[in-house]
Amino acid sequence: MNFITDKNERARFLKFSAVGVIGFFVDAGIFNICRSVFEIKPEVASAISFTAAVISNFLFNRFWTYPDSRSKPISKQIGQFFIVNVIGLAIRTWVLLMIIEPLYEFFGNLADKYQIDPIVFGDNTALIIVVGIVLFWNFFINRYWTYNDVPE
Repeated sequence: MNFITDKNERARFLKFSAVGVIGFFVDAGIFNICRSVFEIKPEVASAISFTAAVISNFLFNRFWTYPDSRSKPISKQIGQFFIVNVIGLAIRTWVLLMIIEPLYEFFGNLADKYQIDPIVFGDNTALIIVVGIVLFWNFFINRYWTYNDVPE
């Protein structure tokens, strides 16, 4: 299976990415509610919002991106999907913790000049970065493990 030359794999990646965009809105919405309404720490808010997005993404991927993936029971497939995503969450959380303070500082330096909230901008910039990184991990590992019953 060659991702670069296989048009079916590229189409699956685009669908997986579209599902990821939906998941991002679920993720970002819940993340921002957790942060602004409930004042939850960013790493905890990230875990909560990530879990909601994973559930949404699994359902869309199972029924739209990989509709031909039915040889595995849904319980096994969702278990595999969650394992991949939990590892993705670990990657995401580690990167988030590495970049969030520098982003707060960066946006803090711009706050007065541009009238922005450095926490909101820092949080959301960090979220965009970590989601982008984990997208590639999730796609390739899920394609080769969770959805390996889909013909090439």
